[in-house]
Amino acid sequence: MRHLKDFQFIEAVIRAGSIRKAAEDMNITASALNRRINRFEEDFGYEIFERLPRGVRLNPAGELMLHHIRAQRSDFVRLQSQVADLSGIRRGHVSIACSQALLPYFLPEQIAQYRSEHPGVSFGVNVRDRLEAERELSTFASDIALVFEPRHLVDFEVTLSITQPIYVVMRPDNPLAAQPELRLRDCLAHPHVAPSAHYGVRVLLDSAAKKTTYGRLRPLVESESFDFMRHYVIHENAISFQFPIGLDLSGSQGYVARPLSSRDVEPGNLLLGQLRGRTLPVASARFVQQLNQALQLHGG
Repeated sequence: MRHLKDFQFIEAVIRAGSIRKAAEDMNITASALNRRINRFEEDFGYEIFERLPRGVRLNPAGELMLHHIRAQRSDFVRLQSQVADLSGIRRGHVSIACSQALLPYFLPEQIAQYRSEHPGVSFGVNVRDRLEAERELSTFASDIALVFEPRHLVDFEVTLSITQPIYVVMRPDNPLAAQPELRLRDCLAHPHVAPSAHYGVRVLLDSAAKKTTYGRLRPLVESESFDFMRHYVIHENAISFQFPIGLDLSGSQGYVARPLSSRDVEPGNLLLGQLRGRTLPVASARFVQQLNQALQLHGG
């Protein structure tokens, strides 16, 4: 780990896009930072940055070097976690990239449960869409991901997959609430709000809507926030759509939810996974085991 400080400087330059901006962020002189980078490149034997008129960017050698750095750092964290486990000190940090649906109920409960047994473990929870989550795994920014149907599975090793039907969220006095199961054509005829196009719920709805006489969704409001949509339908008496793992189905929150018929809309797949081929730190690996058990209770 001799070059650990150099790696921190290199990553600062990558984030800033220039040595001058990175130096300002780190409160050092640009000349000192440039010397540090040049010295590292001399030791490494290759240049890692392409010098541009208005900044720098990694060249192919730099991309390979950066991936190696992050892999080595991940291995070092895992080693520290294992040593701590040998001494009976359960410490570590678990970083999670997840879909919004996991935030209100599922993840808070699971993290609190884990920390009750291992209070030395800290967590980082980041809301990411399907593409961002896989990118975070590949750069070691997150240890595990909980997302709905990633588009690309090249580097995504699936630990568990469960199905989640789409539910329709509405006020209790909405006329659709009287039905135990809803048809998509009835929902599209009703005022509705919907998530943006890159969310798994919307992808499934758009695909199914093409097979109806409506052809597509015509939402009154589109939003990046399922929390916003749940609250909005209470005010306008419209409907919204969401996976049930992100809902309180008791009715105590001012809304009710009914499943969409699987004859009209396929259920979504909630995937728990990690970077393919990576050995997770002890804390993260144990949390994955807990999530596996908990998610199977939510599976369809």
